[in-house]
Amino acid sequence: MGNPVSLLANIRVFATYPHECSYLDGEVATTLFVDPATPIDTHIYSQLSSIGFRRSGPHLYRPHCGACNACIPARVPVDRFRPDRSQRRVLARNTDLEARTVASIDSELHFGLYSRYIRSRHSDGDMHPPDRAQYDSFLTREWGCTSYVEFRAADRLLAVAVLDRLDSGLSAIYTFYDPAEDRRSLGSYVILWQIAHARQLGLAAVYLGYWIRDCRKMSYKTRFRPVELLVNGQWVHVD
Repeated sequence: MGNPVSLLANIRVFATYPHECSYLDGEVATTLFVDPATPIDTHIYSQLSSIGFRRSGPHLYRPHCGACNACIPARVPVDRFRPDRSQRRVLARNTDLEARTVASIDSELHFGLYSRYIRSRHSDGDMHPPDRAQYDSFLTREWGCTSYVEFRAADRLLAVAVLDRLDSGLSAIYTFYDPAEDRRSLGSYVILWQIAHARQLGLAAVYLGYWIRDCRKMSYKTRFRPVELLVNGQWVHVD
């Protein structure tokens, strides 16, 4: 597939104007975006993911902040992952859940679940208040590699995962779930499910997005050990 860094040299990218950081108070952020006119397929997307890009709707981006490098891409090498005691308890609490892939999440049932999740868990973020147009543009299906997975108990919808299949991994795009089901730890369960699913598919990793040491909402990503962090252009293994 070629060298991902060399690939980037041949792709036009744009940088946003500096803006308030969504994750760290008092910090100013700049984001690098791949030109929307660039032809993208799964192979190019996979290579860009391997050098720290993420997808939001039809856009591929990564942080490009002049004075801060706190956003560190994280992925779980699935063959080496073993759930710890707490994660085994999460799995045990959710043995009644059924996962199934669905063609669409554009119903009021799905958006209602998303709305409750955003209002409960992210009322201080830039996705609040929940908006249907933003929901539709954010959780799109791109380049033929996106799946929507429902998690139900007794046919009641409890969680939805949006994930992309890359050449050698899964990219966890977004998960939203019923905030009233705290006991289940649904966010952790869905990551554990994606790790197991990637292993079944013979894929090497699950990409979890950016980990930020000083952001409490991002701390969960390094609980899935071992984890690999992209530091200075190299994936570094952390036990």
